[in-house]
Amino acid sequence: MSVKVLDGVKVLDFSRVFAGPAATQVLGDMGADILKIEPPGGDEARYYGVNKEKLATLGGTSPSFLALNRNKRSMELDLRTDAGKRIARRLAGEVDVVVHNYRPGVMERLGLGFEELSALNPRLIYAEFSAYGRNGPLSHVGANDLALQAHSGLISITGEPGRSPVRCGSAIVDLHGSLALVAGILGALIHRGQTGQGQRVEASLMLSAAHLMSYFYTEYWMDGTIHQPMGTANHLSVPNQAFPAADGEVVIIASTDEMWQRFAHALDPETLDVPEFAHVFERRQNRVALVEAVSAITRTKSCAELIDVLGRAKVVVAKVNNIGEAADNPQLAAANGRIDLPVGDRMVGSVASPFQLSAVDLNASTTPPVLGQHTDDILSEFGFSESEIAAFREAGVFGKNQTLEHA
Repeated sequence: MSVKVLDGVKVLDFSRVFAGPAATQVLGDMGADILKIEPPGGDEARYYGVNKEKLATLGGTSPSFLALNRNKRSMELDLRTDAGKRIARRLAGEVDVVVHNYRPGVMERLGLGFEELSALNPRLIYAEFSAYGRNGPLSHVGANDLALQAHSGLISITGEPGRSPVRCGSAIVDLHGSLALVAGILGALIHRGQTGQGQRVEASLMLSAAHLMSYFYTEYWMDGTIHQPMGTANHLSVPNQAFPAADGEVVIIASTDEMWQRFAHALDPETLDVPEFAHVFERRQNRVALVEAVSAITRTKSCAELIDVLGRAKVVVAKVNNIGEAADNPQLAAANGRIDLPVGDRMVGSVASPFQLSAVDLNASTTPPVLGQHTDDILSEFGFSESEIAAFREAGVFGKNQTLEHA
């Protein structure tokens, strides 16, 4: 069995819902020991989108929680109690990384801010994920994925021309931000290996959304261009969008002149290999006519026919799959993109980490934990006695069902 990249690294994870847990799951896949500290009642994502009856059929775990919390151990802890704060500080004094996604100021009010914990543990990497960042006029404002899709302008360019804005169906800002947080933590671990010093790592929904919008912002800063929604089309080239087929839709991208020539000759040279479509500029100028001409041809052919013909011509083409078609596509399994985890009495698919390492096995070893499943084990590992743990439980340190503000 291979040694994992982060073997021996302990992560104290106070994060909840999507971005933080997605990040710590990746760290767990790489071998870090993730100590998931949940408030009494648990991470809200445990119950997202399902009623009690459905939750029972899923083994007590929602799909949202199952997707982002493998390879972790769970401990319930009420950080509003003095004992809860004391326990958290003790754990933070001995781990390598702390992760949280509470609003700026919350951890400081609890005595668990970067300055307080780094004084206890100078090697500590303190990673925080917020909505708008620690500083600035919006730093105190809470937000979620959709709010930052709106704030960043992402939904202003998503959807069909002349219609209301459309959100990206996935929590794209959360999940993009989770990988930014992972990158920052890994960089800080490398830096600590060089210097022996910990540091603060910051990521936010705002910066993640801005990164997704980077070339739109730069174009605006250069010449004032503000793009409008174009459906599946792309303002840089044409064809670069979804087209109708006889039995569905396919996306076709022939963005360069060379690719356009291959596309036109493979599909219908008599109709498409004409001067007004010959170069990128002409194709953009004649976008409406080109899309109509291509659509008239593609709607007479099946998705499979188009993928075969254009694939052989080395033109980028893909069927517009629904979720089931995409999830069950054999390519995902062949690329090690699916992990099956035992949930109750059945196996349930979970998406693997979005990268692979040739010398390291990233397969999941444990399913998402039951709420508070490892509370006693974790406290024992950090030197708390059985009598202390019993006293904490009697005092309600693990069960007052209070929540804190997160991003």
